[in-house]
This record gives sequence, structure tokens and C-alpha cells, in this order.
Amino acid sequence: MIQVSKLNGKKYFLNALYIESVEANPDTTITLTNGKKLVVLNTENEIIHSIHQFYQRINVLGTQHNQEDDDEE
Repeated sequence: MIQVSKLNGKKYFLNALYIESVEANPDTTITLTNGKKLVVLNTENEIIHSIHQFYQRINVLGTQHNQEDDDEE
């Protein structure tokens, strides 16, 4: 779950697995897989960052490592 804020400032949690797209028009609009659209105060980058963190927490993305990690082994 990620936390987002409605336009009135009220915070709520949204299951990130149901997010299909995030766009700014100019308000940030989240489109869910069922077609429902939500307009939130959070920026696109904040939402994308929250989604990325959520996926890592539930181990959908796994852990990332870079070339330097491979060189040390």
C-alpha cells in the first residue's frame, strides 16, 4: 500500500498493485486497472517513488546490485 493525499489534504492508502498509470495534467492523476481515476496532491515523482519502494518491500522487484558488487566477489 502507498499513502496518497486527496485534493482536500485527507490522506489514504492505495494498493499500488492496482495502479495502471500515473500522469500529470497538471494535477497528478492515477488510473487504476479497473479504469477508475484518482486525482491526488502528490507529484508524479512521489507516486513513482512510493510504488517502487512498495514493490521492493513485497519483493516484486527484488534487490538491485551494480557492477561494482560483481567486481568485489
